[in-house]
Amino acid sequence: MWAGGHGVALLPAGPAQHPPSPAPPPQADVSLANLFSNRAIYSWATDDISKKVIAICMSAQNPEALRRSLMDAAEQCVAVDFIMLEPEAAFMYGDIPANANSFVNRICDLENCVVRRYNPEPQVLRGLVKRWLEDLKDDKEEILQAVFLFRYPIIDSVKHICCNLYASANHITDGFPSCQACKCHGCPIDHVTTNKVKWMCPITSRQLASSDVTDTAVRIGEQTVLFLPTSEGGSNLQRVSTSISFDVIERTQLASMNEGVIMGRSFVVIPSSNDVEVALTDECSDQNTQIFYGLCETLFKLDQGLVCSSSCNIETMKIGTLQCYYLLIPSEKGPMLLRRLAGSEEILPLPDMNRDCKSKVTMKIRNSVETSLSKIALKDYNPVQHERGFHSKLNRLVKDSLQFG
Repeated sequence: MWAGGHGVALLPAGPAQHPPSPAPPPQADVSLANLFSNRAIYSWATDDISKKVIAICMSAQNPEALRRSLMDAAEQCVAVDFIMLEPEAAFMYGDIPANANSFVNRICDLENCVVRRYNPEPQVLRGLVKRWLEDLKDDKEEILQAVFLFRYPIIDSVKHICCNLYASANHITDGFPSCQACKCHGCPIDHVTTNKVKWMCPITSRQLASSDVTDTAVRIGEQTVLFLPTSEGGSNLQRVSTSISFDVIERTQLASMNEGVIMGRSFVVIPSSNDVEVALTDECSDQNTQIFYGLCETLFKLDQGLVCSSSCNIETMKIGTLQCYYLLIPSEKGPMLLRRLAGSEEILPLPDMNRDCKSKVTMKIRNSVETSLSKIALKDYNPVQHERGFHSKLNRLVKDSLQFG
């Protein structure tokens, strides 16, 4: 697999049933030396686009020939990441296979090569794929930098900390709605209509005939369209018109909850006087309220929350075909909170944070930080005391508008 600033491609990795590649597929597995001799690696894209080869392998044979190929790759400014998949026993006992050890020793002096060892578990491999996708994004997106300013020095005269910000989760679509698309460019037609006179190509604005439009397409994101043999594959998102159903699927310990997976707005949950299907009598309504607070107090005592699933996304208030997950958080005597949780497809890989011996916190820094923090007021957060300035700014704008006449 090889990647650059604007795309990803697959190089031949086996027989012809593998994904298509820029070079003719061979009849046997490709050796690493032959892989890096493939001229497609060097001819793809332009010289100003960085290129990286990610080689996933169980072992490495003929290190001398491979080293020569890697030196050629270095001259072409191609970086190489070797992903060595090794059995769990090798990680537990530090038993590096002899051929792998010889391979690492032969290429360790090459600046364009990095060797990483991983246990070949599905979860580990999924994490690697997500990290590679993030690397492709990083080629196009600048890292978001931030500075945290303090009123009092943290140490000596330093009053700030410089950091990089990374999103912990990414919103995805709730489904794949059906759409009409032009066959000439494969672009979705914004407004679905049966009026053939209004069919226009989104790219050229040319009027389209019925034969130029497909009704069996689904929209993947904003501009990507898949043509399907029938219209049964797509599903249109529906607005919520009645109550929302949440299926309680598991409990979770709140103390160990990763707040990085919590997304979007909070919703306050209080007991309702009306049942989902039928109107409650006063007796049933009272029972529903008692059950609600009994659940809330019990969960609070256990320091646990309830993980729920629903086909409704409360951020968009639409019902889709993909599941959304939620966390119901209790309080001691009051209402509960409902927070949206990220699914496996929405979690983004954490940035690498390898602390070396140079980043060890000294006693001087630790004592200075504690002294600095002691000077910062410690309060329970009250949103009433933290105004964003919306009303004061709006009032000034209205006043200026009135004066302008």
